[in-house]
Amino acid sequence: MISIDVRPVGPPRLTAGLERGDRLDWGAHRRLHPDPRPLTAEQLIALATEGRLHGRGGAAFPFARKARAVVDSAVKRRKRTVVVVNGTEGEPGSLKDKVLLCHAPHLILDGAVLAATALGAREIVVAVTDATAAASVRLAITERDLDSRARVVVLAERFITGEGGALVRGINGRRPIPPGRKVRAATRGVDGLPTLLSNAETFAQLAVLAGRGPRDYGRIGTPDEPGTVLLTITGSARFPAVVETPAGAPLAHLLDLCGARAGEGVLVGGYHGAWLSGETATRTRMSRAGLAESGGTLGAGIVMPLGRGTCPLGECARVARYLAAESAGQCGPCRLGLPDVAGAFAALAAGRDGAAAQDAIRRAVRMAVGRGACGHPDGTARFVLSALEVFADDVAAHVARGGCGRPVLGVLPAETEAQLRLEVDWSRCDGHGLCAGILRGTVRMDEYNYPVIPDEPIPARLEADARRAVAMCPELALRLVPRTPHEARRRQSGR
Repeated sequence: MISIDVRPVGPPRLTAGLERGDRLDWGAHRRLHPDPRPLTAEQLIALATEGRLHGRGGAAFPFARKARAVVDSAVKRRKRTVVVVNGTEGEPGSLKDKVLLCHAPHLILDGAVLAATALGAREIVVAVTDATAAASVRLAITERDLDSRARVVVLAERFITGEGGALVRGINGRRPIPPGRKVRAATRGVDGLPTLLSNAETFAQLAVLAGRGPRDYGRIGTPDEPGTVLLTITGSARFPAVVETPAGAPLAHLLDLCGARAGEGVLVGGYHGAWLSGETATRTRMSRAGLAESGGTLGAGIVMPLGRGTCPLGECARVARYLAAESAGQCGPCRLGLPDVAGAFAALAAGRDGAAAQDAIRRAVRMAVGRGACGHPDGTARFVLSALEVFADDVAAHVARGGCGRPVLGVLPAETEAQLRLEVDWSRCDGHGLCAGILRGTVRMDEYNYPVIPDEPIPARLEADARRAVAMCPELALRLVPRTPHEARRRQSGR
């Protein structure tokens, strides 16, 4: 099971029965949630339209429009359809979908079965990256005798795995990375069929909407955003939790519920979201409209207050490096632009050539935005630029004094699965710079034209490049060494 508290604000809906942390089996689920009556495709679209149901995975696309596109494509092409539940949740700091998958899988399946019946779908596919979630959903499928209609697919846990195109590729047995050109799942998805793809919370919300009806569903929330929102509140919170709250609740109240303060900044929407200053966060309401008004985004429902004890720029530099490593590496903005962003941000955080580093960050961002094969470069740019704005005082301190005097505590999760790190034999190194050219953004050259090697392990995606850098070093000064168990434990504990 997922080890995080579940805290409802007001009467729980999606999280009903989860207060003890148990998994709801088929019988317990049915005692809490009514069995939604079957709908036709037109009735499903009308229900989602009246309930103003939007996707809860980040893009917030209207569910009714997505369902309509699938129906139209199926009719036009005379094909069966597929329903896909996106439960991958590869972004660090997000646990809301895993909580539902592990503790309330039948609520998700209620929504998926409702949609599959309405659309005449060939099958339901639940895509996950977590072994516990996979086991919970498989058991739920068996409990309700859906083995012939539904299956679970387990994919590698990567930041980009949950992108729609990457997810479809993964389900189809290919490498789960965004395709080079945009192909909508509603047109050609799993096995080339019209596919209704939404995240786990969206299908759970659909089940609640169908069970309650639009009028009762909209008794809480806002007129434009009825119902509840699931949030994962972590960061510097003393009591991290998955919180179910009516849309439009004050962010300050939700932070207080989890033992956190807005402090100097709050990240909303995750690593493709944006930073809000403490002052802005205290007057922000948690809805798509409220966050947009404050310059943020709801995204995948991630809220990370930073607190005052850690260096904001150091935290953001770690995340920028993580995002650069987690790209598919298949286009220029990701393969070249994001490492440049990460390298420049690391230089700023370390107090090296601060003014030049700022210029380098903005220049690299301009070269990456709007040019990627997916939205990863744009999302990373949003994160980085909002950090420069919100933490302007810290930027000034790092430029003027080389730092802000605070340690980097690792409040923001930015781990990779890397197990190797680079070492340099300084008695051999002659500063040729080939390693920095191959590992742009990871290795850089200092003012004496010698390489600066990061202490962190090499991300798995860059391991091949790191091996090439070792092989091409003219002085044989580089080597890759395994991360020791002691180092791994020290990094996990934050010491």
